[in-house]
Amino acid sequence: MTSKVAPIKLVRWEKDQFITASDLLATEEPMEIRLGYGEMDNRLEKTIAVTMRTPGNDFDLALGFLFTEGIVHSYESILSVKYCSDHGKEESKNNIVRVELRPEVVPDLNLSERNFYTTSSCGICGKASIDNIKTVCQFDENTNQSEQLKVSAKTIASLPEKLKTKQLIFEHTGGLHSSVLFDLNGTLTSLYEDVGRHNALDKIIGWALQKGQLPLKNNILLVSGRTSFELIQKAYMAGIQIVVAIGAPSSLAVDFANEIGITLVGFTKKDRFNVYSNPNRIV
Repeated sequence: MTSKVAPIKLVRWEKDQFITASDLLATEEPMEIRLGYGEMDNRLEKTIAVTMRTPGNDFDLALGFLFTEGIVHSYESILSVKYCSDHGKEESKNNIVRVELRPEVVPDLNLSERNFYTTSSCGICGKASIDNIKTVCQFDENTNQSEQLKVSAKTIASLPEKLKTKQLIFEHTGGLHSSVLFDLNGTLTSLYEDVGRHNALDKIIGWALQKGQLPLKNNILLVSGRTSFELIQKAYMAGIQIVVAIGAPSSLAVDFANEIGITLVGFTKKDRFNVYSNPNRIV
């Protein structure tokens, strides 16, 4: 398995002179997600996407991606998840993940029409149309249930400091995004880091899918950077109702959060934050 950090040599300008120094960078490599499906004696294969990611927790990433795209609806649909290589090419080892569906599961591959390649910074690039983004969520909570979910403002404000103590790779590289799950009391339950913000969230959702913990309706999601439309869409698919960001949301993220009933918080610090949608859950 490739390391999550890569040591390099560089030249640094410091105190009016150039010096030779060492540094650590976050590793970024392509990962291809393949889907195997059909009868056992006539298996079909389709490449779903290639995404740039930080190696590690690749099976979680693949499963989370397939779930948030609406291709996989439960872990019971999965026969196996494994690495494979492209005709024995060494460079493809551990960079191709094949998810095998059970023979009776027929995936609707028209739900997600992506281009073959997506970047680590924008997983939504390559969507065929805006209509395909709004996939149907099987965990859509009704209004009465949603209004019962409450979290204190002090708990929200405490989350960024808790994240700082847990960002192990970011501390060394400064080059990763984090997605973190907390319970409603602010206790950290899961954290993933990746060069792609959407990858980090897919890893969390894939982890929860395997653990049978979906929907994540009694959790708070904290993201380390800005909040894009796709992060809100993925949170919605996982049943998350409170999303907190260190940075700013996009206008489309706010519009979508209002439309689907997610509480969206941004610019979160220990003494203040902004609530962009559904503030009724914060007390």
